[in-house]
Amino acid sequence: MEEPSTSPLPAAFLDFLKENGLDPSIYSATDSTPRYVRLKPGYKADVEEIEDEIKCKLEKVSWLPGFYSLPPDVQIAGSHAYKTGKIYGIDAASGAAVTALDILPGNHVLDLCAAPGAKLCMIVDLLDGLGSVTGVDVSQHRLAACRTMLQKYALGDICRLFVADGATFSLTPVNVTSESKFGESTLEDSVDRLREWTSRKSWKERKKTAKAKQTVSAELVQSGQDPELIFYGLKSGVVGFTKSEIYRSPPENELLSYGYDRVLVDAECTHDGSIKHIQKFESWGWTSFQRRVLDAERTDNLTVLQLRLLANGFRLLKSGGILVYSTCSLTVAQNEDVVEQFLKDNASAELQEIEVARNWPCKSGGIPKTLRFDPLTSQTSGLFVAKFLKISGIKKRESRG
Repeated sequence: MEEPSTSPLPAAFLDFLKENGLDPSIYSATDSTPRYVRLKPGYKADVEEIEDEIKCKLEKVSWLPGFYSLPPDVQIAGSHAYKTGKIYGIDAASGAAVTALDILPGNHVLDLCAAPGAKLCMIVDLLDGLGSVTGVDVSQHRLAACRTMLQKYALGDICRLFVADGATFSLTPVNVTSESKFGESTLEDSVDRLREWTSRKSWKERKKTAKAKQTVSAELVQSGQDPELIFYGLKSGVVGFTKSEIYRSPPENELLSYGYDRVLVDAECTHDGSIKHIQKFESWGWTSFQRRVLDAERTDNLTVLQLRLLANGFRLLKSGGILVYSTCSLTVAQNEDVVEQFLKDNASAELQEIEVARNWPCKSGGIPKTLRFDPLTSQTSGLFVAKFLKISGIKKRESRG
């Protein structure tokens, strides 16, 4: 008879870790892995007040500006600082992925898997009120939580949120594409131009919006797209345009000039690099864990999805733009294998050194220039990060010559 395992992790998961060359002790670092918060810009003077309220010192993260660490058992949700949006929770590894984008004020940024929204909030902070952010997620209720975060932290002015499949999403920044004048409105003139978004529209406005939405949806079904705009800020490039102008996709050759400056693809994955996620299965049940994490068919389907998300995000990137691909999985199949296949399929993609990472506490990935965070090495959740530059065809040919 097989002896029962003394590990809190099921034997099947230990086998999974062994197959992927992962150290099981990663998952014993729960008590020593801190939680992280990002301080909203402009609130440095409030740090001492926040510390007094939560009765704990905020330890500055030396390698990541604006980030502070706390003991894992410290609760911040009930604090005034959290409720008023002075601080928000985001793991330092996730913050590193956003930092790797090299965001500049004025950039137009696409977050292709945006929910639940912490990285989106950081992106907005880095833009400093200039440019725009487009958040996309296939889950409406998760994206609604993202919308709540934007409103809570008063960060929604330059944002718009779409419920859509990130692997087929095809819309570019409106205030960029509108200048190119590559198409005229095709919907009825009766569709109003959008005014400032509000969650408290009158019954008459809601009815008019629903009617217009039906018309737009009919056109989108014909074109194979089905995004739904659930939030937009006053400066997001949406106000003043008709929905036909917002939902119009440019020809493929226009994307090189009118695509996004930066794209983040923090792809759906098995979340095996997240200690907190793995811990949840202690209450959810390890049977559920087998289906969600270890099932080979699900993993195979995920890698296909990850490659599609990465490819579509890159398609929507303008020439000279930067894309960051990340997952909170530590498996090679969902990271290095996806990157290698993507590079084979996309001649204009060039893997980039993450220059800002020179002082980061992480390991090199299985491919040069990629990075891996884990609880033992980085004191963060597990995360894989790769950075790509989109090179024009001419430059690519010259480099090969």
